[in-house]
Amino acid sequence: MKTLYTGKTKNVLLDETTGIVHLFFKDDATGENGVFDPGSNTVGGSVEGKGIVGLTVSKHFFELMEKNGIPTHYLGSEIEKGLMMVRKLTVPKLEFVVRYYTAGSMCRRFTLPEGIPFDPPYAEVTLKDDAQGDPLISERLCIMKGLLKEGQYDEALSVVYRVGEVLKKELASMNLTLIDFKIEVGYDENGKIYVADEITPDIWRVKDENGNIPNQIDCAKMILEKISK
Repeated sequence: MKTLYTGKTKNVLLDETTGIVHLFFKDDATGENGVFDPGSNTVGGSVEGKGIVGLTVSKHFFELMEKNGIPTHYLGSEIEKGLMMVRKLTVPKLEFVVRYYTAGSMCRRFTLPEGIPFDPPYAEVTLKDDAQGDPLISERLCIMKGLLKEGQYDEALSVVYRVGEVLKKELASMNLTLIDFKIEVGYDENGKIYVADEITPDIWRVKDENGNIPNQIDCAKMILEKISK
């Protein structure tokens, strides 16, 4: 397969025979200095088997989104190969962040204590640009830069809020409280918005019953155990 894009935790591949796009889930995890953190912009290390665990978890949540009427790019998976088949979409270099509590970079940027609840949830859209520190970006700038077309910014936010409600409910059933999550979207030739990339502990922060925030490696193992029962 031809490699279209190499990311921190996944590679985007094209099967030139069938024209189908695949995501290959790597064993790499984001973090710094050996400490794993889903909010980090660098690779903090590698854990054997992480890719397959992440793919299995992502499959569960994408199928859950589809059951709830939320359009996604998910078409199927080959778990043993670490591959997810996805729709061919235009995926702008944007991340849609939904926060239910203050945490992480928000607290550093705005000098806020951790754990203040947001009601309703607070959304941010950031430009995926490591060199610039993933700055916040407005609808007007997204359109100006050709990342989105008119109306897609609000449509994407609407879809992402729906993702959050489904995600929050499912995680609550596992005794986990969703703190925040970041997700990507893509759109087809008609401009329709789909949830893209992945839905794993690499994109969220949660709190367990004891108030602890597990890293993405431990969280993925915990969720895998629950969905495998």
